[in-house]
Amino acid sequence: MQGMIMHHAQAVEMTALIESHTTNKDLRTLGARISHSQSDEINFMKRWLAARGEPLSLPMPDMPNMDKAMDMSQHQMLMPGMLTEAQMKELDAARGEDFDRLFLTFMIQHHKGAVSMVKELFAAQGAGQDETVFKFASDVQVDQTTEINRMLEMLFALGSNPPSAPRRP
Repeated sequence: MQGMIMHHAQAVEMTALIESHTTNKDLRTLGARISHSQSDEINFMKRWLAARGEPLSLPMPDMPNMDKAMDMSQHQMLMPGMLTEAQMKELDAARGEDFDRLFLTFMIQHHKGAVSMVKELFAAQGAGQDETVFKFASDVQVDQTTEINRMLEMLFALGSNPPSAPRRP
């Protein structure tokens, strides 16, 4: 949950660029949906962690006596699909159709990372025993796989060669 909060926060940050970077109505609609759903999920995860007395962020590894949370680059190493600082800058610098293509490509990368995080969770011993976590993770997997397929269609419509589609869960 702690890792997925940071992962979702980056997706919300990416969608915040849409307003000033494109006039594509379909992308604006998609971005609003992603922003809304991931913001709601962040709030859910924070409530879930708080109810269990867990910290909202991951502690820094191998650093005794440090209570500082990990910075973005450390989270990126832990979480698949996260955009690098350079990718975020590239996205922010793009406009119009260039932005549209880059946003879709990067969000597909981002969503594939979340789907792989869910698969990793389900592969872990004892995972899915908490009904709430199982339902939440299953919903993330289905929603993000559906959005990946929609974004692949949007890339194709822009005349781009999209990355390969994920397998359906």
